[in-house]
This record gives sequence, structure tokens and C-alpha cells, in this order.
Amino acid sequence: MTQQFPIHEYSVNSDLERKMVHNMKDYYKINEIARLYGIGPDSLRYYEKLGLLSPRRDTNGYRLYNLKDMYKLTVIRDLRKLDFSMAQIREFLEGQCIDNTLAQLRREQSILEEKLQEMKRRKSLIEKRIEGLEAAEKIETGTITLLEMPERRCVLLEQYITKDEEMDLVIKKLHRQHEDRIQDLGTQTIGAFFSEDVIREGIPNSYDSVFFVLEDGTGESDFVLPAGRYASCFYRGGYEQNAEQVHRMLDYLEEAGVRASGGAFELYRIDNRDTIREEEFLTEIQIPVKVGEGKNGE
Repeated sequence: MTQQFPIHEYSVNSDLERKMVHNMKDYYKINEIARLYGIGPDSLRYYEKLGLLSPRRDTNGYRLYNLKDMYKLTVIRDLRKLDFSMAQIREFLEGQCIDNTLAQLRREQSILEEKLQEMKRRKSLIEKRIEGLEAAEKIETGTITLLEMPERRCVLLEQYITKDEEMDLVIKKLHRQHEDRIQDLGTQTIGAFFSEDVIREGIPNSYDSVFFVLEDGTGESDFVLPAGRYASCFYRGGYEQNAEQVHRMLDYLEEAGVRASGGAFELYRIDNRDTIREEEFLTEIQIPVKVGEGKNGE
């Protein structure tokens, strides 16, 4: 009697499957099996080479697969979907019994739970990215405001940068260094410190380092953006305007009697991770400040 695999239900999905069920034969050719299971003949030959399938040959040398081969192929196909290695599949087929089947079921259950958790994590990241982009589209640009910000722990890579391509490369390098903590750049807060001497000369798009703000706020970090007050201003479009924006903010702070207490930096709210249209870029400049220490010493 052909052994039945208890884990998966067989369903008739195609005209070929229905025809094969209603007109059951003892043997089927390789092209029929390939069509039924949606895999290439090369894969079937590979499984045969590994000893997982044992088709017979007809008088013309064509491979003929019986129902036992079809049962094994069902197992192989379904376990491959769960990323089982061929060695694991061979071990299961060679030692199949109730105990092994129960163990396999529990293993599949564990794998599916892990996949479900990963899908939930991905869903949460997508929802967060949607919310972030929708909020960013509504942000008013050009207005300078003072914000109270919490402490932000960051990781940083120092590199003098003057080109967008260099920026992208440094971001990738920094991600590689911390990919165990930062799995998705799409929702990651990315920033860059301006090269202070250069930016004060009015030369745009010049940076000394790139940093990521760590979302969990825990663990090792390279530096901390301290809690406190920051001047903030958003602008849309290309980065060639950032030197002008920084100077405009510094003039505003001086007139308001507020002293910058640290270097200016950019945070990329919408960039080439989200759009290729430069006019849609949204960037925030922040400058840490102390109130009451302006030009009049107030």
C-alpha cells in the first residue's frame, strides 16, 4: 500500500490534476509531473540524482514516475517551501514513522510561528513607514521653531562627504556595521553632521559624518544627542540649499537672543529611499541651542 503523508491535504487545482485523478494511471512522464507540481524537469532530475525519486524508464528511455514518486514529490515540495534543506528532507523520507512525523509537525509549527512573527514585524514596519510618509507630506517648510527633544542615542561613521553618491555609500557602510540592530533602512532615522567650517562659508552639501538614531534607545552607542532644546526647520528639494538654510537659522537665533550650543545636522525625512523626484525630498535641519545667551548677552 502506498504510504500517505499525514501533514498536507491534496487538492485538485488544475485541469491536468482533475484529469489525472479521474483517469489514474500507474505511471506519468516527466513533463506531466513537471506541469502538475509547477517545477522544472531539471529539478526532477536533481531529486533523482539525490536518490529522493526513483523513476523507471520505458522502452524509449523516458522517465516514468509512479504514485510513490508523486507522494515523495509532494513532501519535497512542501518542505522546500519551509526552507528545509535536501539533507533534512532525505532524513525525513528515509525515517518516516509516527514519532518522526509528530516531530516534523512540531518543527513545521515552530517554523510557521517564526514566519508569522516576522510577517507581523514587517507589517508593523510598513505601517510605520506609511504613517511617517503621510505625516511628512503635511509638514510646513521654512518655519523655524524651537523644540524640546529627548535624549537620542546614535551610532556614527565619520567620513568627509561632498556628493550624494558618497552619502549613499557611507549610509550602506554604517548599516553593515549595525545590521543586527537596524534591519530596515526604510524606517530608520538617518542624519548627517555638516562640516561646520565649510557650511559657515556658505558651501552646501558638505558633511563630516553620518549617523543613525537608535530606535530602542538602549545598548551601545557612539554618541548621544542630549535632551534639550533644538532649533528646527524643514525644507523640500535638493540639498544644495542647506547652507543657505543653516545661515538663515543662525541669523534667526541671533536675533532671538538664542545661542547655538553645538553643530548643525540634517535629518532625512523623505529622500531617495522613498522617491527619485528631488522636489519631493523633505529634510529637517536641527541645531542644539541655549536660550538667553544671544548677541546682547541676555
